[in-house]
Amino acid sequence: MTSSPMPATATVAESRRVERLVAGRATSDGAGVKLTRVLTQPLQRRLDPFLMLDAFGSDDPDDYIGGFPDHPHRGFETVTYMIAGRMLHRDSAGHEGLLENGGVQWMTAGRGVIHSEIPQQEDGVMEGFQLWLNLPAREKMSAPWYRDFSAAELPRLRTAEGVEAVVIAGESHGVTGAVQREASAPLYLDLHLPAGARFVQPIPPAHNAFLYVYRGEVGVAGTAVPAQRMAILANDPACDGVIIEAAGEARCLLIAGRPLAEPIAQYGPFVMNSEQEIYQALADFRDGCLAEG
Repeated sequence: MTSSPMPATATVAESRRVERLVAGRATSDGAGVKLTRVLTQPLQRRLDPFLMLDAFGSDDPDDYIGGFPDHPHRGFETVTYMIAGRMLHRDSAGHEGLLENGGVQWMTAGRGVIHSEIPQQEDGVMEGFQLWLNLPAREKMSAPWYRDFSAAELPRLRTAEGVEAVVIAGESHGVTGAVQREASAPLYLDLHLPAGARFVQPIPPAHNAFLYVYRGEVGVAGTAVPAQRMAILANDPACDGVIIEAAGEARCLLIAGRPLAEPIAQYGPFVMNSEQEIYQALADFRDGCLAEG
């Protein structure tokens, strides 16, 4: 585990407020995997550069055992964070990896990959999240890229108030995350807050930001955010970050990024900038050349 025993002190003069709370939509994907779609397509423009956030969690194997058989992607990145369980990834670019408890799989689809994500367990709890991060137009047809990070490889920090943070992307309290992206500058933190603690995170005012509570409840600028709710954080030039408080023990994801401010054209697993590019992706997939160099 990479960690910072004495992280730098972060300060926020004025916290963002909660613009609105969003309840996820129960759905299924892949071969019948039950999940909650938290960030849906109508929110893509508001939360640019993020396209989707799915939360999944069940101890019933019927809810997840089918997994996600071979399916294509083009034009964006997927970030899968596994809280509990084991998932095997294989793709057309020759990558293979086993995602286990606390690990992250970061995949850049770029010009195209076909991949599968199959559970490697027949019982027990499977829980985690998948985030879709958009690519700028200049990178949408880039070469696919893939990296598995075990829990031990992810940078972590612990604040003076006892808040533990896994820094998946971006930077927090002087700790640099596992992945950096120049165009969208994503911040992705998993925060574990003990009772009575607060966490301070600077965020540039122009960046879009949200948090998703998956255990307990947190407060932001006087608004309570309960479990299984996403709080969209208001963009305010006077606010230089967010202050998250927890009366009781809580866990949440804090995600932010620089908007790409480009057109978004999506058809299922393809996210491009125009309908013509979507038609081309469909044709490439149909002709068997989506994932060709």
